[in-house]
Amino acid sequence: MTQYAIATDVNRCVGCLACSVACKVVNNVPVGSFWNKTLRITNPTSEGATWPEVDNYYLTVSCQHCENPECVKVCPTGASHKAADGTVQIDKSKCIGCQFCAMSCPYGVRYLNEAEGVVEKCTLCQQKAAQGELPQCVSQCGGMARWFGDAEGDIRAFKGARGETLGDFCEEFADADVHRLPDVGNGPTGLFILRRMKWQGGDA
Repeated sequence: MTQYAIATDVNRCVGCLACSVACKVVNNVPVGSFWNKTLRITNPTSEGATWPEVDNYYLTVSCQHCENPECVKVCPTGASHKAADGTVQIDKSKCIGCQFCAMSCPYGVRYLNEAEGVVEKCTLCQQKAAQGELPQCVSQCGGMARWFGDAEGDIRAFKGARGETLGDFCEEFADADVHRLPDVGNGPTGLFILRRMKWQGGDA
C-alpha cells in the first residue's frame, strides 16, 4: 500500500514561506486562504528561562493526508475520499460546500472557496505526483527542508528538490527525532524531524 506524505526537516526550515507562496501560485489558492501555513514556535531553552534564552523553529502545517481521516467519515456526498496513493482528495463535482469536513479537521487546514462553493485544501499536488514529479512546496524549498515520499517505506528515501534523498543529504537523526501532529484517532502521516529542541507540535 502507498501513503504519500511530506517529511519536513524542521532544523533546516528558515521560515522563508517559499512553500506557502509556491503552493498558492501553482494551485490558484484565493487571497486570504492557504493550503500550507508556516507557524513560528518559541520555547525557553531551560525551565524558567526568558528572552533571549529561547529556541525558535518553524512548523509548516497543511493537510496531513491521514490514514483514517475524519473529514472523509463526515462527508455526506463522498466528495472527500482516500485515493489509491494514500492522499485525501476532494471531488469538487460532488462537494456541496457544507463544510462538515472543515469542521471535523483537527488541523484547521480546509476552507470554503466561496466563489466556487466548494471546500479546498492541499492535494499534495496529486497531478504532479502522478507523473513522478514533486509537490510544488518540495521543489521550491530553497532550504532543502521539505521531502516527499511513501510513509509506508523508509523516511530516509524521501526525495528532495535537487534529486537527493533525505538520508543522503540531511544531518543524521534518531527515531525519537521524528514527530507527527497530534493524533486524535485519524492517523496523521506528515513527518517532522526536529533535533536538539523540544517538540511542541503534538505527540510523536
